[in-house]
Amino acid sequence: MHTLFTIQASFLFQFLLFNALFNFSQSHAIRPHSLVLGLKHSRAILPTPMEASFDSTSNYKPAEMLDMMEPLREVRDGYIISLTLGTPPQVIPVYMDTGSDLTWVPCGNLSFDCMDCDDHRNNKLMASFSPSYSSSSFRDSCASPFCIDVHSSDNSYDPCTVAGCSLSTLVKATCSRPCPSFAYTYGDGVVVGSLTRDILRVHGISSPGVTREISKFCFGCVGSTYREPIGIAGFGKGPLSLPSQLGYLQKGFSHCFVAFKFANNPNISSPLVVGDLAISSKDHLQFTPMLKSPMYPNYYYIGLEGLTVGNSSATKVPLSLREFDSLGNGGMLIDSGTTYTHLPQSLYSQLLSVIQSVIPYPRAKDVEARTGFGLCYKIPCTSNNNSSTIFTDHDDLLLPTITFHFLNNVSLLLPQGNHFYAMGAPSNSTVVKCLLLQSMDDDENEYGPAGVFGSFQQQNVEVVYDLEKERIGFQPMDCASAAASQGLHKT
Repeated sequence: MHTLFTIQASFLFQFLLFNALFNFSQSHAIRPHSLVLGLKHSRAILPTPMEASFDSTSNYKPAEMLDMMEPLREVRDGYIISLTLGTPPQVIPVYMDTGSDLTWVPCGNLSFDCMDCDDHRNNKLMASFSPSYSSSSFRDSCASPFCIDVHSSDNSYDPCTVAGCSLSTLVKATCSRPCPSFAYTYGDGVVVGSLTRDILRVHGISSPGVTREISKFCFGCVGSTYREPIGIAGFGKGPLSLPSQLGYLQKGFSHCFVAFKFANNPNISSPLVVGDLAISSKDHLQFTPMLKSPMYPNYYYIGLEGLTVGNSSATKVPLSLREFDSLGNGGMLIDSGTTYTHLPQSLYSQLLSVIQSVIPYPRAKDVEARTGFGLCYKIPCTSNNNSSTIFTDHDDLLLPTITFHFLNNVSLLLPQGNHFYAMGAPSNSTVVKCLLLQSMDDDENEYGPAGVFGSFQQQNVEVVYDLEKERIGFQPMDCASAAASQGLHKT
């Protein structure tokens, strides 16, 4: 889950910080209306957003660049967007994450160090940005508002304090040094790096060959991480997020994630739209209000009222999934950086009981034990063909539907394939499918969101983040067809 949490000062943090400080000492001595990006599937009070800065020598044309596009590609655990940074351009694939603000990329082909990342050692997505090879790259300054934002604490372990430039000095804007290295933490990882500025390039819809250049785009140049092998494009509401820096924070964005079966297919992408085009002519969608979290105001929360399995009566959910307590805990976080939807343990157990009562097929408890998923079933199929995806649509008709009921009478019937998924090829005229929902960990229930609506359950659904009207809309749709109509598929 790409959500912030507090890590106690430890040997790991100090080691990562030392590595980052050493590595970076070696390598660094008119607002547009819409942007359409392409996604590829794999895994405080807000300051006034900064104006996007444009290079006068770029091919930016106001009349043609109102809508822009890049592809999003699906991989095994998220959706990948390729960032084109620097001079000459370097293309770095990163996860698209609505559950965080900072955009960061691995830096240094040889010096980038990822601890506990053995599963990704041979991953082709592990490209690194080399600031020394970019003539337009430079370190952000200590007095920059972005530097102030990335350093959120003023204690003896804060990298700013370690570097001799405390947060209180930053606020006074009297520090003349480069912005000190930062530490940014996630639900299961941490990254350490330095804020860097460089040119970011994106492409238009109406004129795909025309490049828009955003000069002085601010991102994290990360030299050391723990369990974070691939960079992240933060789409939260904070000033460091990609939509905020591009000037779209008062507008919105939308995405339509293609189905999981297209994971790692380089020819099929998901449409990600940013700006006016994302929110215009969308009143036919079902919209639920964004909830304002006093604890995490930069993230997107919605309220869950109930769940329905098949034709059964709706299952009531805890109030914590649509309200916040006095400390700001609660609500349902909608997060593209979390793969599977997480529910409170009590609701998750109740949902499993209802599903078990309506499915007549035998359990695959050996698969449950091996995968950790709560319910797996042996579903009959008509052939033993080695391709399990051939049976997906037919097999899903044998399983009950699941509907999420959000505030404002919004009911989202999950498309086929968004709840149960085949764990392998058919065997002996059966295919094993597991329910890809999970329970919140016990420690997660103590603070932060009460639940998380993950990207797997958002497949084949157009999700609209209307930031202007502070609402989120849903509409089931064939996202692969939508991407093809926008020219995002390769042939």
